[in-house]
Amino acid sequence: MKKTKVIFLCTGNSARSQMAEVILSKYGSEYFEVYSAGFEPKGVNPYTIKVMEEKGFDMSNRTSKDLKTYLGKIHFGIVITVCDRAEKTCPTIPGVSKRLFWPFEDPAAFEGSEEDKINKFREVRDKIEEKIKSWVKEYESSREIGG
Repeated sequence: MKKTKVIFLCTGNSARSQMAEVILSKYGSEYFEVYSAGFEPKGVNPYTIKVMEEKGFDMSNRTSKDLKTYLGKIHFGIVITVCDRAEKTCPTIPGVSKRLFWPFEDPAAFEGSEEDKINKFREVRDKIEEKIKSWVKEYESSREIGG
């Protein structure tokens, strides 16, 4: 079976899109080849690495990538923006059959103590994981009934 290429986009490719890429790779690898990128890559946030590894996700070798790295080289079937800014500034990507907007709060913008910040990253990670599990389940159901 040919896998659909999915890319998660946000501004910095440092937190939300990184989490989404790794989570979908775990739960949807049977159906999807998953990527992430940003418009202004900032490097992977250390809190992103910490909260993902807490749940057993492998974050070694993770880097922030610029969307330009992929444009014209990889055909994406699905583009998912995970932040307001990326949704507003996302260019039209040729050949995309589905574009989705899943707005998640930016944990890196959260102000507070170290403990409060890490808890915000955990909260966003868990919301992304919940959304992806639900989406993969819907995808599987639509395939079973020929959708």
